Amino acid sequence: MNKILTSFDAVIFDMDGVLVDSEPYYMEVEQTTFKELGLMISEEEHLTYQGTAYDRMWQMIKEKHEIAKTVDELVEFSINHISSSFSALEKIEPMPGVEDLIKRLKQRNVPIALASSSYLEVIRIILRRTGLEKYFEVVVDNTKAQSSKPDPDIFLLAAKKLGIAPGKCAVIEDSTNGIIAAKAAGMYCIAFAGPSTGSQDHSQADLVISDFDTLF
Repeated sequence: MNKILTSFDAVIFDMDGVLVDSEPYYMEVEQTTFKELGLMISEEEHLTYQGTAYDRMWQMIKEKHEIAKTVDELVEFSINHISSSFSALEKIEPMPGVEDLIKRLKQRNVPIALASSSYLEVIRIILRRTGLEKYFEVVVDNTKAQSSKPDPDIFLLAAKKLGIAPGKCAVIEDSTNGIIAAKAAGMYCIAFAGPSTGSQDHSQADLVISDFDTLF
């Protein structure tokens, strides 16, 4: 295994764009949701919300666009749409190489956690569809943290649940917001430049990879 990962006591994974290439699903469903609500949101603006939670996303959208629904109503609306979309899929393929990496970490008894800006209902669906659910005993979703990415709370809570000091944790992220959150938590951050990374800024990450095999 790569010497970088062996120097840390735990590894925390983001889900969307790291464990699974789910961002295209989110983008498609969210664009449909925007149109149903009469919102015209460009792809450029849409990408700025990648990696953050629905409550924060909708709060920012409400500051820029006229919309009558409350943030809570909009969050529920979004969760219902995305849950239905993922539930309709019989199987979702994990990101190439990520399961092998997880298995190697498990073989070395390295604690791992999942820290996602998504909601537990959606996380459980994706973990079941990918077959990755069995690997994660610690799962921190948006509702468990006091604040979502780019704030560090979600990663700090994951480290606390693992019983590992933040400075001894490595995070694997794909989004700008997630990288900012990981660094604010005082953690080493590996940015994964996956197939749907797009224009995400990885400049604040400690290491950028495009293939999980490089961490073996």
